[in-house]
Amino acid sequence: MANEYLDIMIQSLQKKKKILDGIIEKNKEQREILEKEELNADDFERNVQEKSDLVDQIEILDEGFEELFGRVKTVVKAHKQEYREEIVLMQQLITEITEKSVTIQSEEMRNRRMVELRFSQERKKIREKKNTSVVANQYYKNMSNLNYVEAQFMDSKK
Repeated sequence: MANEYLDIMIQSLQKKKKILDGIIEKNKEQREILEKEELNADDFERNVQEKSDLVDQIEILDEGFEELFGRVKTVVKAHKQEYREEIVLMQQLITEITEKSVTIQSEEMRNRRMVELRFSQERKKIREKKNTSVVANQYYKNMSNLNYVEAQFMDSKK
């Protein structure tokens, strides 16, 4: 029974590794979206949603892994030599997963800074457009009143 659980745990770690590769790819896509001159909000939102879905999958895998580990922990500790190959493989996978996680964290921090910068630039553009619109409206209002002469009273006594 412990062998089956360990095999499932190894498969879980391998799936997690693939999902982390997917997140790394989504981070690269996100960086490319943010580096484009014109920000496509739909592409950015789609990318964030896809990354969120991948994170949800990782959380499910982690919960299952922890549950299985709780079931086989005592048996594996008692018979380390018998499960040595599986333990070494899991340690190797966990090391690779940890490295990928560190990579993802640094990419996330870089992308977060890019998002903050990009959003501040977009807010500035919106403010400039609003100011331009206000100035244009005032100009047209003033120009339309230029040839308008208000009613005047004439003194008809003479």
